[in-house]
Formats: sequence, C-alpha cells, structure tokens
Amino acid sequence: MTTEFGAAAEDYAKFRAGFPDSLFDRLALLGIGVSRDIVVDLGTGTGSLARGFALRGCEVTGIDPDERLLRQARQLDGSAQVSIDYKIGRAEAIPLPDNFADTVSAGQCWHWFDGPTAAAEISRIIKPRGRMVVAHFDWLPLPGNVVEATERLILEHNPKWHLAGGNGFHLESLPHLQAAGFLEFETFSYDMDVAYSAEAWRGRIRASAGIGASLPPAKVKAFDGALAERLAKTFPVEPLQVPHRVFALVGMSDTNGIPG
Repeated sequence: MTTEFGAAAEDYAKFRAGFPDSLFDRLALLGIGVSRDIVVDLGTGTGSLARGFALRGCEVTGIDPDERLLRQARQLDGSAQVSIDYKIGRAEAIPLPDNFADTVSAGQCWHWFDGPTAAAEISRIIKPRGRMVVAHFDWLPLPGNVVEATERLILEHNPKWHLAGGNGFHLESLPHLQAAGFLEFETFSYDMDVAYSAEAWRGRIRASAGIGASLPPAKVKAFDGALAERLAKTFPVEPLQVPHRVFALVGMSDTNGIPG
C-alpha cells in the first residue's frame, strides 16, 4: 500500500491532534528539549513535535520528504509565533552535518523509516551523549468504542491497511538504535482522552494512513460518507471522547558515529 500523507495535508494540519504539552513536560524532567537545545525532528510532517520543542525555546530543524506537509507546518508555526527551519529530506539521508544536534526526535513515524539506516544517520548527526526521542500519540481501539468501530470501517474500505488494533506501545526502533551505539534507554507512557466533534473525527480519519494518505479522492469521499452515517447512528453524543496513549522511548548516544 502506497502511503502519501501530503495528499491529505490540509486535513492533517487541521484535524490531527498534536502532541500534548504534558509530553514536553515529561521530557524536560529528563533534560530533553530545554531552552537553547538544538533539536532535529525527523518525519516532522506538519511540525507537531517540532513546534512543541520550539515553544520551549529550542532551536529546531524539521525534516520531511513532502513539501505539502511543510507548507502546512509553516502556517501553523506562524499562528504559534515560532520559527522552525524546515528542510526536505529523509531520515535515511539527513541533510545536516555531523555532530549537529543535542536532541533528535521522531514522532509517529519510525515505522515508515528504514530503521537501521535511519539510526546510523541519527548517530552521525547527534552530538556525543545527545538524546534520541521516539514518540507516539496513538488512538486506542477498545471494545465497543468509536476507534474500534472506525478501524473496522477503514478495513472495509481499505483491506490493505495494516495498522489496526494497536496498543500504543512502540519498541520497533530499539534494536536499530542499540546497533547504532545508543544506550541508557528508558520509556514512559500514559493515557488521556482527546475530545473530537464528529466533524473533527471524520477529518482526523481522512488524514490517516488508511484513508486520505492511500486512497484516491473518490474512495476517500465514499468512506467519509460512511463514517458520518456510522457516527450519527452509533455515536451521536458529542464531543466524542477518544482514548489515546502517549508513549516515548529515549536513548543516549555516547559515541560519534556508528560503532565498530
């Protein structure tokens, strides 16, 4: 399944809930993302994670391969009154020099990377004893809830979608980062509800990998109509309280470049 989030860039910017302030509070307790830190955010998309660090006084560079997403990110930055340096690029070939960053982050995107290659590149651009953050903010499909019903409907319209049934815990990056010389790993997670109107939830799903990022416009429209009908029939009370899990994996580099 080809996934192209830029095709849903406007919905992505308007409706996808950004990382909560509480995540940055937790990271700050670990000395990550504090004022004047140089942060590189990979797979930045519309800049949710990058903007959170910039609002904390960090100097942030956001990297993404899709200019359509970066245009939306710049607009959101203007509203937030922050300045972030965006560059077209990929995690596997980061357009930055060696020993550049105090912190490198990847929000909601490691599963789209070639993990070993990305980890080696991160090891190249991060300073000795710099910090790597892999963060997620995932909806949770629980029995009978709106997420479970929505995921079933996505699969009816796009059987190739493979991200259903997640639990919000993500350790896929760990072996890649370990092999690239990172150590002293720790994780944390906590749950919270996000309130969505029916319209906003429809927009959020249109911006997902299974719908707007992978289906042609006519099929996106058909799905959106089916979801509107399902919500009106089964989940008529607004706002919808959608359970989410915040998860972060943090590691430290003690070397300059790939070990060995």
